[in-house]
Amino acid sequence: MRLSTTCFVVASILAAQEPVRFDHKVRDLYFAGMGGDRVSLEKAMAITTETLKAEPDHAEALVWHGSGVFYLSGEKFRAGDMQGGMEMFRKGTGMMDRAVELAPRNIGVLIPRGAGYMGASRGMPEQMGRPLLEKGVGDFETAWEMQKSDLSGFSQHSIGELWFGIADGNARLGKSERAKEFFTLMKDKLPGTPWAKKAEKWFAEGKLGAVDGRCVGCHMGSPKAFQN
Repeated sequence: MRLSTTCFVVASILAAQEPVRFDHKVRDLYFAGMGGDRVSLEKAMAITTETLKAEPDHAEALVWHGSGVFYLSGEKFRAGDMQGGMEMFRKGTGMMDRAVELAPRNIGVLIPRGAGYMGASRGMPEQMGRPLLEKGVGDFETAWEMQKSDLSGFSQHSIGELWFGIADGNARLGKSERAKEFFTLMKDKLPGTPWAKKAEKWFAEGKLGAVDGRCVGCHMGSPKAFQN
């Protein structure tokens, strides 16, 4: 599985959270590593390893380290090492799941796991990918419920990605009414944006392709505050 397409989703949504915590120590290193920079990945894994040695139940270190192991399992699978890949897959998902068990209402734990699982599940067989997709959607749903009363801290990009994750994830799970609720939010509250266009495509065609699940990339520009 490839996780790099989820990286900026995580960065964008986490950017809306205050105070900034552990993720700023490792986030960019992990993103670079998952984009192919082995040195950055090794640095990130070293930081989370040392953190976990000192504090084994550090939930944010667990979720980031687990995401790195999860990513590396994909390399094993692509190289044809199915046994090694499955061992790392189980280890990585186990660490991420443990992180959410430890901190079920920590945005800095929910968003990395949720985005990683939803992104990776696209390229997996149904039996393997659906449980991850269900967990990922649940993470985004929880993050939304925790923050929906005050959207002032969100950029347009971060709210668009959060809503899209919930909408697309539910659509992929066959929960069309829940998907419709969030695609409608995207269309009505974010008119003229890439998220509104994705919503319009879903309403017109009843589905979206894998390419539609990619982050729109406007994180490169100056953030624009979301207006209710």
